[in-house]
Amino acid sequence: MAPTRTSALDGTAAIDDAPAFDATSPAPADLRHWETPYADALERHAARGPVALMVPGHGGDDLGLSARLAGYFGERPLQLDVPMLLDDIDLGEDSPLSRSLALAADAWGARRTWFLTGGASQANRIAALAVRGLGENILSQRSAHSSFSDGVLSAGLVPSFVLPSIDSRHGVAHGVSPASLDEALTAATRAGRPADAVYIVSPSYFGAVADVAGLARVAHAHGAPLIVDGAWGPHFGFHPDLPESPARLGADLVVSSTHKLGGSLTQSAMLHLGHGPFADALEPLVERAVSITASTSTSALLQASLDIARHSLATGAELIGRSIAGADAFREALRGDPRFGVLSDGFGAFDDIVAVDPLRVAIDVSGTGVSGHWLRQRLIDADGIYFEMSTATTLVALIGAGKTPDLARAHRALAAAADSAEASAEAASGAAEEFPALPEAGPLRMPPRDAFFAGTELVPAAAAVGRISADTLAAYPPGIPNLIPGEEITAQTVAFLQAVAASPSGYVRGAVDPAVERFRVTARD
Repeated sequence: MAPTRTSALDGTAAIDDAPAFDATSPAPADLRHWETPYADALERHAARGPVALMVPGHGGDDLGLSARLAGYFGERPLQLDVPMLLDDIDLGEDSPLSRSLALAADAWGARRTWFLTGGASQANRIAALAVRGLGENILSQRSAHSSFSDGVLSAGLVPSFVLPSIDSRHGVAHGVSPASLDEALTAATRAGRPADAVYIVSPSYFGAVADVAGLARVAHAHGAPLIVDGAWGPHFGFHPDLPESPARLGADLVVSSTHKLGGSLTQSAMLHLGHGPFADALEPLVERAVSITASTSTSALLQASLDIARHSLATGAELIGRSIAGADAFREALRGDPRFGVLSDGFGAFDDIVAVDPLRVAIDVSGTGVSGHWLRQRLIDADGIYFEMSTATTLVALIGAGKTPDLARAHRALAAAADSAEASAEAASGAAEEFPALPEAGPLRMPPRDAFFAGTELVPAAAAVGRISADTLAAYPPGIPNLIPGEEITAQTVAFLQAVAASPSGYVRGAVDPAVERFRVTARD
């Protein structure tokens, strides 16, 4: 249970009531995590004052054409922005980079970790390419990120799907329970396409955490490794009030978007290999997939930020506790205002949700009479306050691990915006709509890769029924792909997509036109 904390939202009280560092928390077992080997190596290199007759072209200083760049960022980033393959930085088995990678694996409970500079999107594509080495069939949560769908296409995987639970009132997709996964894996086996790998998402965009340990047991019982898209939970495992790191719960591959809440620079991420029964088979496959997706000019700045973020998370339990206390106080303040609700208070209705990310505050704004979309934009325009995202009925706030933003200011601005007389004229434009029931996917009539690269034609919606989609289309809300390349387009899917597209609060990602009046289909033979 989380410690009792103040419900005041004046910042100071929340910080003062944060728990002190607890030696029983998942802090580092030794002092190695106070080290930053790779970042330190870059500093040593810069301190030598090298004359750089090599890439990058800015030369590490503010001379000549680099003066504007140095004036904008300062000289320090230029000095630390060095190329790959330098002695005492990233070359050799015991290089500073390799030591930093080993520390990252230890911090997240992984057997091995890779630093990535292409974001979690790169990690998703790597995971798809790697598990193709185990077989072509993958069972995926239907609400997978588009980058994993890209990986499915690139690797030539043949997917089957398990639907997440849906909060239909708010248009929110959550996760998958072990029972639902077991049922889907059993069905795939009975259909003659047993899964060679499983892909699930935890936590969700709204902070819902799935039973990763239970999902891993189910996947392994069916002879498949479990990939966890943990992009939104890079901070998990670093404080007793946070959910555990998926790698420690039995996940075989964990996608970690470290920059999202873990403190590294944008576009930096990690991929963790677990200690499970598939580790020996997966490790060389991941290594090869990394080599074909990574840049040969990997950013030293991004890698250094990952090294430092690992250090900060592994040694920052007290600061993370302050962040959690501030988020708890924000939720309490919202509960005290009848116009607002806290979405996670209703998560108990969904059997797939076993925990909540306390640094994600999903706010139900349906009681304000104001669209969440309107409210988010009003807060940006009037107050310079940027919430992570909005739906017709919700706003989502993210609090970076170890950060204490001015949540009292955010709450005051939120209440003032809801009070604004200007809101009434626009409230109806983003109100939640009654959409048709989420349609079942049509049969997969062609491997997705074949459909994606096939000859295509654009046809009117009515003529698309019964044809094979060449595109991925996903209606928001709730953001679950309704069509993927290779699937048959059904009348129910067309009706659903057009109903969402016609709503002021909905849109269809990947559609040829906003009204979804035409579809891209594979050409007839």
